[in-house]
Amino acid sequence: MGKTLVLTEKPSVARDIARVLGCRQNGSGCVIGPQYIVTWALGHLVTLADPEAYDKKYQTWRMEDLPMLPKKMQLVVIKQTSAQFKAVSALMHRSDISELVIATDAGREGELVARWIMMKAGWKGTTKRLWISSQTDASIREGFANLKPASAYDALFRSARARSEADWLVGLNVTRALTCKYNAQLAAGRVQTPTLSLIVQREEDIEKFVPKPFYTVWADFDGFRAVYRDKSGNSRMSDAQTAQRICDSIRNKKATLVSVQRAYKHKAPPAAYDLTELQRDANRKYAYSAKQTLSLMQSLYETHKLLTYPRTDSRYITKDVAATIPERLRAVSVGPYKEAAQKLLRAKPLSTKYIVNDDKVTDHHAIIPTEQYVNLSALSHEERNIYDLVVKRFLAVLSPAYEYEEVKLTLQIEKQTFFATGTTTRTAGWRALYGAVEDDDAEEENRAQELPPLSQGQTLFVRAARVKEGKTKPPARYNEATLLTAMENPVSQVQDSKLRSVLSQTSGLGTPATRADIIEKLFDSFCIERRGKEIVPTKKGRQLVRIVPSDLKSAALTAKWEEQLQGIAKGLVREDAFVDEMRAYATQLVSAVIASDAKFVHDNVTREKCPDCGSFLLDVQGKHGRMLVCPDRECGYRKSVSRTTNARCPNCHKKLELRGEGDKQTFTCVCGYRERLADFEKRREQKGAGKRDVQKYLQNQPKESAGSSALADQLAKWMQENK
Repeated sequence: MGKTLVLTEKPSVARDIARVLGCRQNGSGCVIGPQYIVTWALGHLVTLADPEAYDKKYQTWRMEDLPMLPKKMQLVVIKQTSAQFKAVSALMHRSDISELVIATDAGREGELVARWIMMKAGWKGTTKRLWISSQTDASIREGFANLKPASAYDALFRSARARSEADWLVGLNVTRALTCKYNAQLAAGRVQTPTLSLIVQREEDIEKFVPKPFYTVWADFDGFRAVYRDKSGNSRMSDAQTAQRICDSIRNKKATLVSVQRAYKHKAPPAAYDLTELQRDANRKYAYSAKQTLSLMQSLYETHKLLTYPRTDSRYITKDVAATIPERLRAVSVGPYKEAAQKLLRAKPLSTKYIVNDDKVTDHHAIIPTEQYVNLSALSHEERNIYDLVVKRFLAVLSPAYEYEEVKLTLQIEKQTFFATGTTTRTAGWRALYGAVEDDDAEEENRAQELPPLSQGQTLFVRAARVKEGKTKPPARYNEATLLTAMENPVSQVQDSKLRSVLSQTSGLGTPATRADIIEKLFDSFCIERRGKEIVPTKKGRQLVRIVPSDLKSAALTAKWEEQLQGIAKGLVREDAFVDEMRAYATQLVSAVIASDAKFVHDNVTREKCPDCGSFLLDVQGKHGRMLVCPDRECGYRKSVSRTTNARCPNCHKKLELRGEGDKQTFTCVCGYRERLADFEKRREQKGAGKRDVQKYLQNQPKESAGSSALADQLAKWMQENK
């Protein structure tokens, strides 16, 4: 009997599966065992060919050559990983290989990774599919005991291929059309353009917003305060004189507590995490970017095997997974989670009503801890933060509801009516895991407060009365957390109710796995930039939204695609019909760009010329500092001007910027502090910084696509000299 070849997506996953399957001999791009050979991709090894593979004329970007509509899409091996493809291909053609198991990520894109490799390598043999949601030994063994025929996922592959070809046809044609017409590095696509449009629209809403003053009247009593409301229940008044008149009329007066309404309330625990919700919370609490959170999750999933599959859009688990909850609770019964986990284990029966729902589980269930024992000290600080979020949420969703009593007070002062709201906790339930939770988003007049013992008919004395002035606030700029929310549910861009429904049933703009990269692409192309935690569009981004065809600005396009892609995955829509429709659509978009009379103007041109091609460089704000970049698409020259480092100002402790070149490199701070790089190095040496300290400092420097940090270069040189 021949051997079985197992194709995984990543080397780390391959090593785990190989160990479980008893494969111990290292081979060329694989691990060999008595019955199995486990090999791996490196993400995609095969992709759709670039335009120039179809015709050499496409090597030059010209409007007259558009649209590019290959009759049959070709696959090519990615050059950077061609050695691994050769290794995988050679394994597929070994005479002792009798069958193949696809063990790439269990989802639409994972299916595409494997099928393209198989097609390019010419695999024709028997194929089975491994479909698992965690990388624990038990999960892997169970998955191999229940392999499914690969043909059960053929429709899923066709859906993935259709999506990829459609993005090629639309994205590459529109990007080339825009770049050729406006002589600028401009890119557009089905997902990134509507995402950019969300950010631009929010900025325009903020600019149009005119703040209006309003006034509220407050009365202070012993232990609490109350706010005035009119007969309609409004607390805000537009007239300052009216507010002051009410305030004067109650000062030093007695109040009658005419109503004390008590109502029992309970708040169910939040649902378990999917990737997007986890990225939101990690951004709010730790300011981690969506991409950083996904990277940390991958490490916790693949390396530490402590959490389940991260790229999921489900917040529930199935009944069969629910049977493993006790084992998962025992695994997390360590450190700060021990008491809560053991309390849940002692509860009989275990409450799973907030987490188990077979109907709401898609390809993968929610992110939860695995049955793997955890050594918290083995995790980095950042990994520990993400692990903490997931474990607490897992414990919370298994905990009882938060029960409390809501108290509403109505007070009569002279002829005016005032109101106060308070809460009294009955059972902390899941909230005990999080401590005090402040509702920072609630308006001041609606926030609950702790109330003293009070009874209806009681007379109280007004200790103080005052008028507070406020102003209506514009909509908040997006940060990564709120942008992820908007991408997940972009219904504001869609008017059609049917398409809105499709978006609500799918993942919105992008998928949990791709949203982080979409946001990063917008940063890297200088269409958006950060101001603190806020994301704002650059002038380039705003112009790009203005000049792209209107169809590409809306999430409605994604909704239309997803509707058909789901149909392909279910066998209800023909793949070739969808792709032909996309060819026609790409032609339509190119025509729209050509016919447009819109203008694009670089307003950040400097007088410094590119040393490579002679074009005037553009002054842009990168993710980690200012840069000069060449506008010529074929040149790509970039130069760092100033860079935010991890070095801290000795005066105000804010991060320092490094400016200048060579011996003139200088740290500067917004507080006015300045220090030459050479002096900084001397100061670190005097403080006894060793090579290990400097190495750690270098590793913590933010990465920038524009090249290495000048400070990092200097410190690396220092380390070399001090070996």
